[in-house]
Amino acid sequence: MQQTDNIPDPAIKCYSQRLLNPFRGVVNIIRYKSAEAVTSDGVHWDIYISNDSLLDGLSDRRAVQISDIRYGRWSKAEGLTRGPVYPSDEFYMLEEMGAVVYKHLLEMHDQLPFSFKDNIELWLLDRERRPLALLNSVVDEDDIDYYQLLDWRAGRLSKESFRPACVENTETGSAACAADILIDYINNCAGSPPAAQWFIRNQDGSATGMLGHNIDESLTGRVLGAELFPLYFISAVHDDAYYAKLIHEFLKWQSPWLLLLDTLSREDRQYFEKCARKQALLVDRQYLLYPEVIDEAFIRTVRVEARLRRSQIEDVDQEEVMSTFYIELHPSPTE
Repeated sequence: MQQTDNIPDPAIKCYSQRLLNPFRGVVNIIRYKSAEAVTSDGVHWDIYISNDSLLDGLSDRRAVQISDIRYGRWSKAEGLTRGPVYPSDEFYMLEEMGAVVYKHLLEMHDQLPFSFKDNIELWLLDRERRPLALLNSVVDEDDIDYYQLLDWRAGRLSKESFRPACVENTETGSAACAADILIDYINNCAGSPPAAQWFIRNQDGSATGMLGHNIDESLTGRVLGAELFPLYFISAVHDDAYYAKLIHEFLKWQSPWLLLLDTLSREDRQYFEKCARKQALLVDRQYLLYPEVIDEAFIRTVRVEARLRRSQIEDVDQEEVMSTFYIELHPSPTE
């Protein structure tokens, strides 16, 4: 009889997806039906289950949100901590899906990072209808959100810690407002009302235009070459030298997250590794998800520094730290 134990279950999907607008890292996901295990650091996994059957028969499934139920939280060091149990036939059905994901988590957790599958992208367009900044990405077309805010954001964390010298040395503002200056500039480049378009990216980097917001119908189906899509999700090609410099500094500040991408050239990865040394805590928190490291000494150095920094702030209330992280990944509608 043929051995099938090592053949992967096609119903199990393992992939990475970017956290966007602002770009703040990636999540690695193990999914089975409507259950999934998710990690943003390669160590701690949250397992959620939801009842997709509630959407059956609805004409617009995307217009209805289904609440997730926490199956549990897992790490290799601490094992599984179960979420609340709700005795019901429906919950036991959902429990079965969660158990399947948990089983595969135990088998797959040390095979990170997974490959990226979110190749359907929403781009804010400039006044010439070229890709300006990446707003969102999804894995499946059914996941497209048609009720999308069409503004680019730099995130609250950038307002707190993005301190470029090019702003500090001008009379246009202080370091504290560098993020706001960049936000205003990028969104002004988009014009009013802002226009955006969904694209399906191909393996060679080109993309086919899909539906859009505030665009002419003739743009649907257009094919754009890879060179028209900014490598790091925000256009760095601008005539104004001041703003070009500001964007360059912003990308340097984003280096701990950019290192999570599997599309970096060796030269760019080495450059961003040097830039990321200044943000040791961020690197230490997610280095397990880096697809490649050019300078291994870089990782060792920043991890030592991160341990020293944590020892100095260990009296900081943990609840406050976690709430800041949550806010950054779930920005307010007005940000």
